[in-house]
Amino acid sequence: MLGLYTLFFGIISAMKTVVKQSKKQSIPEGISLENLIEELTVKDRLIEDREQLIEQKTHVIDEQKRRIAQLEEYLRLEKSRHYGPSSEKHPGQGELFNEAEQLADEVELSQSPEKPVKKSKAGRKGLSDKLPREQIYLNLTETEKEGSINTFYSKIKEELDIIPARVRILEYMQEKAVFKQGGKQTIIAAAQPAHPLGKSIASISLLAYIIVAKYCDALPLYRLEKILARYGGSITRTSMANWIIRLSDTFMPLINLMKEHQLESDYLQADETRIQVLKEPGRVATSDKWMWVIRGGPPDQPVVIFEYDKSRSAEVPSRLLEGFSGTLQTDGYAGYNQVCRDKDITRIGCWDHARRKFMDAIKGMSKKQKRNGKVSKADVALSKIRKLYAIEDDIKLQSPEERFEKRQQLSLPILKDLNIWLGKNINKLPKDSLTYTAMYYTLNQWKTLIRYCDNGHLRISNVLAENAIRPLAVGRRNWLFSDTPKGAQGSATCYSLIETAKANGLEPYDYLHHVLQHIAAADTVEKLEALLPWNIKKVPVTQ
Repeated sequence: MLGLYTLFFGIISAMKTVVKQSKKQSIPEGISLENLIEELTVKDRLIEDREQLIEQKTHVIDEQKRRIAQLEEYLRLEKSRHYGPSSEKHPGQGELFNEAEQLADEVELSQSPEKPVKKSKAGRKGLSDKLPREQIYLNLTETEKEGSINTFYSKIKEELDIIPARVRILEYMQEKAVFKQGGKQTIIAAAQPAHPLGKSIASISLLAYIIVAKYCDALPLYRLEKILARYGGSITRTSMANWIIRLSDTFMPLINLMKEHQLESDYLQADETRIQVLKEPGRVATSDKWMWVIRGGPPDQPVVIFEYDKSRSAEVPSRLLEGFSGTLQTDGYAGYNQVCRDKDITRIGCWDHARRKFMDAIKGMSKKQKRNGKVSKADVALSKIRKLYAIEDDIKLQSPEERFEKRQQLSLPILKDLNIWLGKNINKLPKDSLTYTAMYYTLNQWKTLIRYCDNGHLRISNVLAENAIRPLAVGRRNWLFSDTPKGAQGSATCYSLIETAKANGLEPYDYLHHVLQHIAAADTVEKLEALLPWNIKKVPVTQ
């Protein structure tokens, strides 16, 4: 560029010299001043065109560099998701943040004088005292005891034992009595136990085993088919799938009672996840369908309801929340906006989702960025959010009234500081960066994110609903898809029963076994209500 300008000014100087000389002497024949000026003007335009071309190419290069940096950031994030640990705990970079008072505050919250921290003892924890126990006596021989004045037993060890699954055939032998009256014979037979599937060859224990194996332990039916065959039982996966679909209709009255109980509460959490259903009418097999989950109810009577739907439209939560009024906690999905407006439901947000986006920004950083010792804006935001979680961890065992007071005193000032900091820093970042995306999401959801401070009953995140839907996400990796909508709804019914049982502290197999034993004979509302998890103090352990 400097050479071009030097050439240009040199030409101008030469032209001035020619003009001066033309005054003293005549211009040589064949050369005119107009031609010379025109030639210089053309050269000047060429220089300008070249400058514009260089500027355009420089802009293109800068855009390409920015785009490459963005793609590399997303690539590092995807690599971290695929190969890295699934935990959301920060590996430690944020803890090196030079805001010393932030770390001191967290230590004070967790190690206050009122609640000294107890150091956990090293070593293995003892076995549960809730499990049945069988004592095995190690006896001395008569020769070894000869001459002793007394003998006694002392416990020397404990072992955890398990009885493997075994297959057997239950043969029901019905007793019948023959009576003779008036020259005619009549026969009376003993009553048969009610079975949820009528004359099915599957026992109550087998049905409970199949449901728990697939929907609690994430085993696909084709593996269960092989497991049963190994034990000597010949049951096809098609038969097992049909049993689950038929049981969905049997369980439906109990599920409806759970829904009614859930909607009577004033605080619900909702989430949704993709599920693939191959034979959904009007949809291609590879398209996304959805499994919705709603968790809530009284604190001591929680209910978890799963519902399959081919759509993720706003009509689905409007149908699922019909009759509910209170507070709904979700992520930032806009599909819940309509039901909250129409039914005057207060919506609150989930800090886990906001925190996760800043974690993604940190995972997307290059090794060079992590090694240079500088604290990123994502680290700063994450350290501020951690203060909120430290407070929640400290007050989790307190009463709702006490939690409300502590949030007003401790959490609100931190939220105000975070909001101001986000507003000052968001415009300093490229709009397509992961950190900008995290900041924008947090500010866009701000009104819903801070509402958990308004009530001590509310939670900082939607984690309970996410934990309830996680078994489905794990199982989906194994069984991949549902064949029909009826199969997907059958899965939703089984997940509802299992997750509700777990939320109420019941062992899923024992609860399902109990329900299957009694639901066929539950012909009144009172009998159905007796099968609700919170109405079963202790499900007897089945043999």
